[in-house]
Parts: sequence; structure tokens; C-alpha cells
Amino acid sequence: MTSSATGPDTEVTPVRRQSQREVPSVIALARDLVRIPSRGGIDDPEPILASVEQWLHDRAVPHRRLYTPDGAPAAVLVEITGGSSGPTWVLDACLDTAPFGDESGWSFSPTAADVSPTGMLRGRGAADSKIAASMFCHLAAAIRRQAPELTGSLAILLDVDEHTGNFSGAKAFLDAVDSSIIAGAMIGYPGDNEVVIGGRGVFRARLHTYGTAGHTGSSKPTIANAATRAARLATLLADLVLPRPAVGGFPLPPKLTVTEIHSGAGFTAVPDHAIVSVDIRLTDVLAAVDAEELLSKTISQLDTTYPALRPSEIESVLSWPHYQLSPTDQPAAALIEGAHLAGFSVRPKVAGPSNIGNLFATRDIPTTAGFGLPYTGLHGTDEQVDLERLADIQAAYHHAVLTLMRTGH
Repeated sequence: MTSSATGPDTEVTPVRRQSQREVPSVIALARDLVRIPSRGGIDDPEPILASVEQWLHDRAVPHRRLYTPDGAPAAVLVEITGGSSGPTWVLDACLDTAPFGDESGWSFSPTAADVSPTGMLRGRGAADSKIAASMFCHLAAAIRRQAPELTGSLAILLDVDEHTGNFSGAKAFLDAVDSSIIAGAMIGYPGDNEVVIGGRGVFRARLHTYGTAGHTGSSKPTIANAATRAARLATLLADLVLPRPAVGGFPLPPKLTVTEIHSGAGFTAVPDHAIVSVDIRLTDVLAAVDAEELLSKTISQLDTTYPALRPSEIESVLSWPHYQLSPTDQPAAALIEGAHLAGFSVRPKVAGPSNIGNLFATRDIPTTAGFGLPYTGLHGTDEQVDLERLADIQAAYHHAVLTLMRTGH
């Protein structure tokens, strides 16, 4: 195991005992969810939404469904109101998953939903993040029973459009509630070594570059080939030198990646249009405005050195800021304390990938983005999650929620 006991746990003992009693039920619900294929953008989300809604309905846990602006299902939202007014705290876990990939490479079915002899729950989404969704449903039922003595409210968001990158559930949530009263959020991504308290931001763009259409067999010289111009643009981007982290600032460097190049159709036509997709990870030394300016200068360099009849263009796709909490900020402090009391030696960490925490940062909602069970095969073959310390992880989150809803801040 990667975690160890750190001291007395008397404060967390009651919720740990409750979590231990609920382990069979948490595993049963998680298995039901893993059994239902819910690949983002591939599978119909209705079956998994209906499964969660039935579980909540059977236990009289108040919930409602959220939709995208065009009416597509986006999430299930659980709302528990305390006995006195106060801020809202959020637990978040996704119900959709990554694709299966090459199923012939799996040693078990991606929807096996079984528990191995070594105590691993197996199948796509077991780690990311159906075990967390099951834990949070059980926490909702527990907090509902304790609600009269608590302050503020608890919202549990179960998203079915996270792995597409659309984050429709989180967006629908922010549209459906008063985000000004949300004091913080905790996302149930897996991994028991760290509590993730920050992440690089992201700026994504498609760069459109142009050429002059013609026949590849023409005796006339080619004026400008969009495909070769796109290749030159990708090289210019790859050669860019980005600023280094500032001393005492955000700990990770910015990063630029060319992710796609599209151009042409067949062998006989000179392409007149190409698209280069770019992903830029943002920090305090490279904000979105800096990233866009960098791209603008690069396409200007291309157009000057390798001119075409039409200038290249930037199509902005997505922009989220970086964020970083202090370990003493809530809800990070409450979750770190809960983890320590439950026997985990965790450290605060700033993550390289972006996550829903970056979206929440646009609304000034402080977010932790990871503390959960150990796992293997995340987004790859043979995804599975270790259930040995399930009760301890659930107790850590339960303790954190009670701390936040008893103090009101």
C-alpha cells in the first residue's frame, strides 16, 4: 500500500464504522454502474442515468436531472439542504468513461464489473469514476439523515459528458444554481497518494491556413500548398520556447502540443485549406491572452515566410485558467485532514492535466481534483480499482463534508 497510518483517528471513527457497514452496498452499486457501458460521446447515457436515479429514488434522496441547452441529458444533481442557511459544497464524479480501446488487449471484459480474487473491481470506469459516484451517492444518503444539524447544503454532481471534453454536466450545473454561494468542490478522481489542489489551465485553438487549389499534374507551378504550409506551421509551433516557471509561482511549466493536422482529399488536388489543432497548457507565466498572442505571431511568421493569397486565422475553441489552492484553503484543508485521520499520508499536489476544477475556477470556486482509491489501467486496458481501503476513503470524504457543513466555511 502507498498510504500509512498517521496518528489517532478518534474523530473519524464514527464515520469509518458507518463506511465499513456500507462497503458491500457501495461495491454493489459500483458494479451495477461498471456493468453499463457509458463511453462519453459513444453510448446512450440514459441507462446509467436511470440506474443512479432509481437508486436515489429508492432511498428518498432528493435529486433532479440536468440538461444541455439543446435538451440532451447532462447529469444527475443531488441536493441536500442543512438545518440552517450557509454555503453550498459540491462533490463531483463522472458517470461517463473513456472509450474501451482495443478490446482484444483486455484480459477481461471492459464491462466485467466483477471483483478479482485480489480485491480489484474490474472494468472501464471502475477507477474513473464510478466507484467515487457510488461512494458519493451513499454519502448523500448519510448526509440527508444528518442534515438538520448541519449548515448550508451539499450538492452532488454526477456528470455524463466529462470524457468528451464538453463538460456539459458541470456547465449545466453552473447554469442551474447560484454559483456565488458555492464555497468549494471536491472531485472524486482516483489515487490515494495526493490531494490535488490545482491544475494547469488550457487554451485550445484551430489554426486555419490556406493555399491555392489546383491539379497536382498541372504544368504550372504550385502557388501555395495548404498541406505543406500546415506542416511548416506545426514545425514553427514545436520550436517555440515557452517561459519557465517563476520562482515561488505556479510549480509546473506551460506546454504547447500540436494535436491534429487535417488537409486535402485524395492525390490529384492541391489542398487549399488546412487545420492545425493546438493544445496549450496555461500557468501564471503564460495566460490565455499570451497564448493567443504567441499563436498570432507564429502564423504571421508563416504568412511572411511562406505567403499565400489568404492570411492564416485563429479559431479559439476553449480557454480555462490555471488554478492553485493553498493546503490551508477549504475544501482542501478539510479533505487533507479527513485523509490523515483515516490513515493516509497524502501530500498536496498541482496536476498537469486540466479538469473540471479549471472550469469552476472561472466562477471562483476552489476545487480539489483528486483523492480516491489506488488504480491501474486508467483510460487504458484492464482498468481496475483496489477496494481494500474503500471504507477509509469514504470516511475521509464524509469527515470532510461534516467539517465543512458544521463550520459553514
